[in-house]
Amino acid sequence: MSVAGGPAGIGTGSTFEQLLEAAPDAMIGVDATGRMVFANSQTERLFGYPRDDLLGEAIEMLVPERFRAVHPGHRGAYFAEPRTRPMGAGLELAGLRRNGTEFPAEISLSSIETEDGTLVTAAVRDISDRAESEREKALQQQLDRARRLESVGQLAGGIAHDFNNILGVILNYTEFVAEDLGPESSSREDVEEIRRAAERAAALTRQLLIFSRREVAKPEVLFLRDVIADLENLLQRALGERIELTTKFGEERLAIEMDPGQLEQVLVNLAVNARDAMPQGGRLVLEVEATELDEEYAYMHPDTNPGSYVRLKVSDTGVGMDAETAERVFEPFFTTKDDGTGLGLATVYGIVTGAGGRIDVYSEPGVGTTIKVHFPACRSAPSGGEERVEERPAGKGEVILVVEDEPDVRRMAERILTKNGYAVIGTDEGARAIQICARPEQEIDLLLTDVVMPGMLGTELVAQVAELCPNVPVVFMSGYSHEVLAADKLAGQDGSAFIEKPFNAGELLRTINALLAKEKAPGPE
Repeated sequence: MSVAGGPAGIGTGSTFEQLLEAAPDAMIGVDATGRMVFANSQTERLFGYPRDDLLGEAIEMLVPERFRAVHPGHRGAYFAEPRTRPMGAGLELAGLRRNGTEFPAEISLSSIETEDGTLVTAAVRDISDRAESEREKALQQQLDRARRLESVGQLAGGIAHDFNNILGVILNYTEFVAEDLGPESSSREDVEEIRRAAERAAALTRQLLIFSRREVAKPEVLFLRDVIADLENLLQRALGERIELTTKFGEERLAIEMDPGQLEQVLVNLAVNARDAMPQGGRLVLEVEATELDEEYAYMHPDTNPGSYVRLKVSDTGVGMDAETAERVFEPFFTTKDDGTGLGLATVYGIVTGAGGRIDVYSEPGVGTTIKVHFPACRSAPSGGEERVEERPAGKGEVILVVEDEPDVRRMAERILTKNGYAVIGTDEGARAIQICARPEQEIDLLLTDVVMPGMLGTELVAQVAELCPNVPVVFMSGYSHEVLAADKLAGQDGSAFIEKPFNAGELLRTINALLAKEKAPGPE
């Protein structure tokens, strides 16, 4: 049946044909069997088929293959209860051209009663230009958000780095005082309160460093589901009795590579955030499953690489958030709580993105919130962890050159080393350290240097010291992680170590002792 003849019962001749041809969209008529009974010239231009190749054929030939299995069911339901569906009803639809390409579409539906039965008229509109414009707008919004968070992260990281130096001095001098006080001293409890306050402050600055990706991570291969299972009792206690915690794990076991402590921070912070959103109680569901992010997903999310991921979905039945609040939840110091610091979700964001993952939030007021975290999958098997050693080994008169531009930090390190059997030479600048190493009579057993210093970076200092004192071991000090990589490239893993600020006496002494012992160990014969 041609368009010129028109379907029976709705008029024939030029009037019907003119109406169809004047329509700005592709117009297609479909009978109850799913066969196309009329089509206009716009249909030919949009789909690439001659009109005669369409009439009498099933409408599913214009439907993308992945939707064809379910389309007859949708079509049958519509014929059973016809109703007008306007253009732009919010559905994500697509059409299939003759050349095999797809296009995003808006489709309106209406029904016509004829003497041969009900016909459905579909008006099909190609919205490729609009979809691409919306995609570009979404990408720009993502980039703007990433730049804003990066700028805030740089500021937060710089502030946290300076505070780390101050807190390191407070913590270590508190320890010095505590050692001099007897166990019965009335001032000992006061000193302990100072120490506890400084440790709380150090924890806050560590969160800022995590957000800005400047905390040193120590990744291990882990099964996310096992970590959640181990923490389940702790999480339930944190949530309280009024909130039901449910965990769901997929069948496939994929590992991830994460710092265990940071992964626990992610889980606890997400759980506590969900708890605060359910003051009257509710339900929290943690789901873990393997998933693949394809090229199309990566195209829509330029900060994500396609590949295998482990997805953690955290869903609560809380108060939810509006779009404006959800857009800002990962910003440091942004909080909707009266007593909140605004660092919980910022810390989560820093940990996840620093590990190469992605985090998204979906929320609606009165409905709840779902946070989806994608961790890159790792094919290696988890290995057992090592117990932390707490001894504080002493030196045997080895000479250590300490280079640190912050006077308080340098004096603190010198005091720790001197008190524990090392000979110390201290300076606040790289140029002076090079002069010391250039003395013919001067022997240096180890170089302890800050990474970021005015005038000369620690990595640059190491390069010049290596020419004067070959094979001298190096311990780098910093609160940043990106400098660590540069240090490893320059000094080599066998001749260097790293200690994160703020550190205590035990950490510094163990790091130095381990490196010196490694240097003194006899090589293979």
